Order: sequence, then structure tokens, then C-alpha cells
Amino acid sequence: MARYAGRRAVVVGQATGIGLAIAKRLVEGGAEVLLTARTAQERHHAGVELGSAARVVAPDAVEAALGPVGGIDLVFADAVPTARPLLPYLVDHGAVVLTAPAPTPASVRALAAELIARGIRVNAVAPSCIEAPAGGAAPLPPLGRLGSAEEVARAALFLATDATFTTGARLPVDGGLGHP
Repeated sequence: MARYAGRRAVVVGQATGIGLAIAKRLVEGGAEVLLTARTAQERHHAGVELGSAARVVAPDAVEAALGPVGGIDLVFADAVPTARPLLPYLVDHGAVVLTAPAPTPASVRALAAELIARGIRVNAVAPSCIEAPAGGAAPLPPLGRLGSAEEVARAALFLATDATFTTGARLPVDGGLGHP
């Protein structure tokens, strides 16, 4: 499947769980992916999971890995401060999707307003009640089960590629927890 063929994406802030799930779907769809991972063990694991279609680097090596050309289409970051250094590399009409529950609706809208002149869309997923790799007892949301990193990845990719008339939005991916 070549859904994301010709696209260059950077996934920063989460090399396990949601970030890795996003990177996998992008690679499967034909995108060129750069993923950050904090530890050597995380980098090795992500490299094995993603194969040669992706590069996995330490967070402080992203700008060097992008080189002077830049030209990335999609940025997936856990927070606004993590995404900010990548904005000069982002092509006009690209997309930024924030992937951690922390960004407030106001911060998402503010970054979207800042980048609107370049046609860059900024949105966020707000995951909650997501299965953790270590497990653990968590209260179930109204849907009656915990969500998966894959489900959050699908929502993030929708915002990045299909929701072309959406910017400044924060999409809850929480099994109905925010809507009793």
C-alpha cells in the first residue's frame, strides 16, 4: 500500500507505544520516516520493528539526520516544545500532530494560528485510557475497554493526512471518557 508514498515524516517524543505505532503505519504506507528514541535499547527495538524504511536516531540527532535540505511533510510530536525546532524543516502545506494528552486546546490553536500563513495544519490527539505495555489496572471508559496505541495512531494519521480542512483541533481518543 502506497498511501503515504513520497511523504517524509518525523516522529519525535515517543519511540514506544503511540509514536512507534504511527511510524509503523507510515512505513507500511510507503513514507520515509525518521523516529527518535531516547535509549540505545529503544533505538534497536524500533529499528527491528520498522526495518530499513525508517531511520531511528537519538533526540539530539534529529536536525543532523534531516540535513540542510529538510523538506519534511509531517511532524508527529508529543508536545509543542518538541515540535518547535522542526518547524523550519516543515514544508508549506504540511501538518503537525501533537500526540500526548498534555497540549491544551489553547496551545494547539495558538500554534495553528502561528503557522496558518504557511498553510501548515496543526492538530492534536488527546489519548486517555490507552493500554500501557506494562499493563496495570485502570478504570475503563464508557466503551468498556482500554484503547490501543494503534487506535491513537489511526486518529493522528487521519488528522495529518485526511482532515485537510481541520486545524487547531484537539481530538479526544479516550473511549468516551471525556463525554459521559
